[in-house]
Amino acid sequence: MNLIDNPDQARRLARAIISDVAIYNREKVEEGIRNDNIFEVLTEELEEGRQHFNSRVSPSVASSNVFDLAVVDVLIKRAGKIESSIW
Repeated sequence: MNLIDNPDQARRLARAIISDVAIYNREKVEEGIRNDNIFEVLTEELEEGRQHFNSRVSPSVASSNVFDLAVVDVLIKRAGKIESSIW
């Protein structure tokens, strides 16, 4: 399998992975936002997603912050409607 080395394609992949994490763990996401511990609640899921991302992209892209930016954009920003003290 060819590794993705295009930053735009890597960004799309990262966003898709994080979207899946959010969809399949909706209750955990809500709990994590409400209690300001989203990264602790989703540790395993995010690590699994990161490993999948890293297995599909070139090392130079994997070492960038593409995956972390996707976590913020997809998981955190979309959760803005959930009531929390962090907003």
